[in-house]
Amino acid sequence: KTEKQIIADLHIHSRFSRACSKNITIENLVKWARVKGLGLLGTGDFTHPEWLKELNGLEERDGILYTKTGFPFLWQTELSLMYSQDGKGRRIHYVLLAPSKEVVLQITDFLKSKGRIDYDGRPIFGFSSVELADEMERISKDIEIIPGHCMTPWFGIFGSNSGFDSLKEAFGDKADKIHAVESGMSAS
Repeated sequence: KTEKQIIADLHIHSRFSRACSKNITIENLVKWARVKGLGLLGTGDFTHPEWLKELNGLEERDGILYTKTGFPFLWQTELSLMYSQDGKGRRIHYVLLAPSKEVVLQITDFLKSKGRIDYDGRPIFGFSSVELADEMERISKDIEIIPGHCMTPWFGIFGSNSGFDSLKEAFGDKADKIHAVESGMSAS
């Protein structure tokens, strides 16, 4: 058998995120993904209530969302954690991939118990990376937590201004639950 290569972008945003184009629609995402040769996108910002309404217009099959033209999306969002650990302020961005809408709704309910989700597609919370890992594992073992743009000085898990020196330092005994990190465009 020949394996089919999939070129994907699993860290995107909606027009409801700060500093993002107001022209972001599902149709425009698909149009430009095809121009760029991408065969799969993250949904971006699944916790934002207005964007979720639009995502509800897609058909979900086996945890993958499809447009009417058959373009696939994975449930994806990003959140920002800002907290103190070991006497240092930590500011970390995380990409979450969820296996289904049911899990998305559970993640959203948890986040609503911690703060607001309606003001930005990348909401900010004041709990730790360890708590994030614990809560996501409690909701579903199939949720992927991916530290975003990991070497960015601010908001990267290994960032020099607000990050950690290792996944173990950030997640403790949950470090083995982190299966990937995103290098990001600002990494060298």
